[in-house]
Amino acid sequence: MKRKLKFIGITGGVGAGKTELLRYIQAHYRCEVYLADRVAEGLQQPGQPCFQALVALLGPQILTREGALDRGKLSERIFRDPGLLAQVNSIVHPAVKEYLLRAFEQVRTQGEKELFFVEAALLIEGGYRQIADELWYVYAREEIRRERLRRLRGYDEGKIERIMGNQLSDKAFRESCDFVIDNSGSLEESCRQIDKKLEAFTWQE
Repeated sequence: MKRKLKFIGITGGVGAGKTELLRYIQAHYRCEVYLADRVAEGLQQPGQPCFQALVALLGPQILTREGALDRGKLSERIFRDPGLLAQVNSIVHPAVKEYLLRAFEQVRTQGEKELFFVEAALLIEGGYRQIADELWYVYAREEIRRERLRRLRGYDEGKIERIMGNQLSDKAFRESCDFVIDNSGSLEESCRQIDKKLEAFTWQE
């Protein structure tokens, strides 16, 4: 009997290690994994659903000489104008959700996978509670997240403060999610938590 495809959203603060844990899941379970940021970036390319709307909102000066969106200029504009961020999100987030729902339906129809994972920093704010079977929260202590961001991404303290200041609190994440992975320790410890949670699903070497 074919198992019903399960939609799981994964979220957590910056530097919590979501991507690394998803690589492990993708390697060992019959699943499909989507990163919302990468989907959004693809939908903002010329000819894709969000491109013209963003150009209309931000003006042609947001484009590179090659005619693509200049992501550096976009980030700078959004940083200077928080109201603009809300407008950009109102264009991009619905398109991302629509794309993911189509992808889910396609994977479900094919019937080869058991799990469908979506990773997004704004999973809760984006209303994925209404469409996902479960939301998972990847937690790591703040000092560990800060150290990872400095070491792995080269962020300075100012940038870390800005990003963390715009994200949900640990309490809000925990109240909104069904399962918490503590990723403060070793990768092996985190993977054991995942394996226990997914013990009913097919394991792949």
